[in-house]
Amino acid sequence: MSLRPSAARRRLQQENMPADEAPDDDDNTVRQTYNFAPGNHGLVYRADVPDSGAASQPQDKDKTDTVDGAATKETRYKLQAMKWGLIPFWTKRQPDYGNMMRTINCRDDSLSTSGGLWNTMKQRKRCIIVCEGFYEWLKKNNGRDRIPHFVKRKDGQLMCFAGLWDCVQYEGQSDKLYTYTVITTDSNTQLKFLHDRMPVIFNNGSEAVKTWLDPARSEWSKELQSLLKPYDGELECYPVDKAVGKVGNNSPSFIIPIDSKENKSNIANFFGNQRKQAKSENEEKIVKNQEEDLQSHGDRVKREPDEDRSTVLDPQSTEDNAPLPELTETSDKHESTAIKREHSPDGFNDQEPPQKVQKAEPDQASTSRSGHGRTMRSAVTNNTQAKSPPKAKDGSQKITNFFAK
Repeated sequence: MSLRPSAARRRLQQENMPADEAPDDDDNTVRQTYNFAPGNHGLVYRADVPDSGAASQPQDKDKTDTVDGAATKETRYKLQAMKWGLIPFWTKRQPDYGNMMRTINCRDDSLSTSGGLWNTMKQRKRCIIVCEGFYEWLKKNNGRDRIPHFVKRKDGQLMCFAGLWDCVQYEGQSDKLYTYTVITTDSNTQLKFLHDRMPVIFNNGSEAVKTWLDPARSEWSKELQSLLKPYDGELECYPVDKAVGKVGNNSPSFIIPIDSKENKSNIANFFGNQRKQAKSENEEKIVKNQEEDLQSHGDRVKREPDEDRSTVLDPQSTEDNAPLPELTETSDKHESTAIKREHSPDGFNDQEPPQKVQKAEPDQASTSRSGHGRTMRSAVTNNTQAKSPPKAKDGSQKITNFFAK
């Protein structure tokens, strides 16, 4: 379980399962992980009874109020850290890992007969194992391929497994060790494809929970046996990352569907996120360019409050509606200077006005030699040299063109 003890305690309280005691959040014995393995310490919900279990003699009715045989007001409950893999109280020395693995689960049909390993526990030491869900492996290709699946309640509530607990104290040691086992039964219809066995799951805060934990029931009965049946509620089951199969690995992605969009290891999600990121970057770039255009061109044309020209009101109209320029003193002055000058009093009336030189067209055969005077060539400058006409298409020119230079 990934929750802290305080968080699990609050959620159980909301589901009508109060706990008067619970481990501290900084208790290192409680394993907070997404990959809980046998030998780890988890949270167990049980009646607050001595380590030897519930009393075998009937309790005084004056001290315990009961409703249909189930203890109510006088029964106190507690959350306790226990190790997964039950070790019976008569064990003298710590068993090896292989022997402990034999007691991580307990078949429900093994409790229907008297005697056996579980005889004392089933009568006096019944408990609830609190978790968020469990893993089961789907075998394919004759067991060569094993695909892990995560199973949880569809409503998101914590899971409550039926279990048995015990307390052992090895020889020569003062510390006590609390351990538990999970009771299994036949799989329901939903999980038949996955495995033929599943944990016994109780509805949180139900009468079945109260009956199972009732310390007044110190003898095994058919009623208790009848509680051990396949779960009839709705479950969610989906494949998850195979990395959960290695003990020591731990990641929140272990409880996320392998094909979910939230799963970062899904290669399809990787390319989908790349396309989404590229699209968002392009959209952001387009918006940025539009903002820049508005800032640089948005105030280019401003309309004054007293402006009533149609060119402003209708920018699509022609220039026929543009206002005509008004004549002012300044414009009269410029107009007078533009008039052709008259007879000058200084007597320079014989000076010819400057003539406008017209360039010869490119298709003329030669440059005209007529004029009021011929500019002499200078040994210093040759700026006034006339350009030679373009050659004819056959590359020849008239002989007279050479004397014009």
